[in-house]
Amino acid sequence: MLIKLAIKSLQNRKSSILLSILAMTVSIFVLLGVEHIRHQAKESFSQSISGVDLIVGARTGSLNLLLYSVFKIGNPTNNISWQSFEKISNNNKVKWAVPISLGDSHKGYRVLGTSTSYFDYVSYGKQHSLTFEQGKPFNHIFDVVLGADVAKKLGYQLNDKLVLAHGIAKTSFALHDSTPFTVVGILKPTGTPIDHTLHVSLQGIEAMHVNWQKPRGVPKQGVLKALKNKLVVSKANHTHNMPVVDSLSSLQPKSITAIMVGLKSKISTFRLQREINHDKKEPLLAILPGVALSELWQMMTILENTLLLVSYLVLISACLGVSAMLLASIRERSREIELLRMIGASPVFLFLFVELEAILIAIISIVLGAGMLFCSLVFTKSYLAAHLGLHISANILTADSLYLIALVMIVTFIIATLPSISSSGVFKRA
Repeated sequence: MLIKLAIKSLQNRKSSILLSILAMTVSIFVLLGVEHIRHQAKESFSQSISGVDLIVGARTGSLNLLLYSVFKIGNPTNNISWQSFEKISNNNKVKWAVPISLGDSHKGYRVLGTSTSYFDYVSYGKQHSLTFEQGKPFNHIFDVVLGADVAKKLGYQLNDKLVLAHGIAKTSFALHDSTPFTVVGILKPTGTPIDHTLHVSLQGIEAMHVNWQKPRGVPKQGVLKALKNKLVVSKANHTHNMPVVDSLSSLQPKSITAIMVGLKSKISTFRLQREINHDKKEPLLAILPGVALSELWQMMTILENTLLLVSYLVLISACLGVSAMLLASIRERSREIELLRMIGASPVFLFLFVELEAILIAIISIVLGAGMLFCSLVFTKSYLAAHLGLHISANILTADSLYLIALVMIVTFIIATLPSISSSGVFKRA
């Protein structure tokens, strides 16, 4: 009976109730959205790489090294020599080492030069290995393997030709148009920066920069001859007079950007890290990805707390609006309340009656706010992944979301206490 009476009372005041529901819906949408995206962003970042014990690069900040080597954000301060890579990979504590070379791009997507071991050892999420949607890893100099989003957004298929650009700008006039690459593989989606990356061999990176001259992006005269002298050439296929090379070991890079290292034993992690960081021949930095990520979250704590504070303030202001509306309606409903008292309604009944109205407003707002958030995430999921690199799940029913919903209900009950007491007439009788 109490619920039916509260619903009828709300229906008689549609205009003011709708405004209160709208304000509260927006506040709940903001609160749940900030909290959900905050946790999903953390999870997305933490799942970008797994199984890597150390990342080695030129001496710089640990966050900078993590961002440009894993997330392709920012630029390296310097490269490291190939001799350092060989020294680290030959260390008896190292199980595997994957070289990484950055610096080129294709239509705004980063190009990563590496070896075929990249596809064997680098994993994401909970030790998920990289798998191919189509094709296979590169085994020729001018082969390229595309991340899932690169192939989808640019519409590339196997055996398509593409030209890489010098630098990382989205629009570049320094093209390596004399060394086109052929798509030989497309990776399955991973929900990580790998989806937005083009993968080529280190030798391919070296080959397209041999005697390369800006700004036209055309090799100097004699580069083809130099390549033929250095590489094993298959004379069966030629594209624009460029040789298709069958040997990946013919061009050895002089320097690389970073190294991803896997160890035989986790116990030796800190010992090898100390050895690398104190290398006297070259200034190097070895970081633990998990520790560097923790530093990143510590730096982001202030921003996260600020966003949450703003969300809570928006929620409280909306709840206060509901309380003010209920308090103002008490005078308008004085005859209704007096009638309820005449038929025997106790102060407790009147108190619960107004509280129930506020709770119903909160429940409707929660349903609408959560529904709006779910629909927004469904429709913007691909955009957030493509443009911001955020892979946000549309599943908003998490433990944190339920906690916030319970908090909204509690805050609503507390703030509606004043109009509820006013309607019960406790103060008047006293």
